[in-house]
Amino acid sequence: MTELGSQSAADRPAVPAEREPVAVLEGITREYRMGDEIVRALDSFSFSFAKGDYWSIMGSSGSGKSTLLNILGCIDRPSDGSYRIRGRDVVTMDDDALSTFRGKELGFVFQSYNLIPQLDVIENILVPVMYQEVVPEGIEERAQALAERVGLGGRLHHRPMQLSGGQQQRVAIARSLINDPALILADEATGNLDSKTASEILELFDELHAEGKTILLVTHEPDVGERSEKVLQLKDGNIESVYDNRSGAAS
Repeated sequence: MTELGSQSAADRPAVPAEREPVAVLEGITREYRMGDEIVRALDSFSFSFAKGDYWSIMGSSGSGKSTLLNILGCIDRPSDGSYRIRGRDVVTMDDDALSTFRGKELGFVFQSYNLIPQLDVIENILVPVMYQEVVPEGIEERAQALAERVGLGGRLHHRPMQLSGGQQQRVAIARSLINDPALILADEATGNLDSKTASEILELFDELHAEGKTILLVTHEPDVGERSEKVLQLKDGNIESVYDNRSGAAS
């Protein structure tokens, strides 16, 4: 682990502008029925996230950011539109195929960690693998290496209740990496942490981004948003603005 700090995206070197698309959304609409009323949470939303991107997704309550994250994570399905991950159309997959695909291609980091209390650090990191038909060779060694990568080499057999909040979130980050996913999706990942621990977790995201990981981070905190490369601001189910933290340019 490198020394922790508060380096912003503007302080880090710029990366090449041309990147391979990883997640492409076209005309995504998501409607919910609430009594007799139809609520449109996303309205013909189109956007592309490229390999190695680090985005913060922001917006006020009701802007559509949680709905967008659920669709990006294949937890929810759009009412209309197309969504492709690494060229695969996930909208047309049946539930079983989608569940398998989600486990292989997507890594999740939640505000509340979502660890299983009865499992130790290594076992929690391995949870996404348990749902795969074929267990990759050497996966336990990979889990141990990831635990050490996030600074938990001395806590391999501790259970969640024996860990601090920051340590639990490190387990969640390691778990999100176990299948080398196309996307890491983080939902208010620092929301339950004190400022020092939050800074340490954001530093870890910085390091993962520098290694080429694709990270989409939903947050309502401006100082957290400043750590990413770019900010996607939502309003009323669509894009209000796009801001590049490196150049200071808005669009």
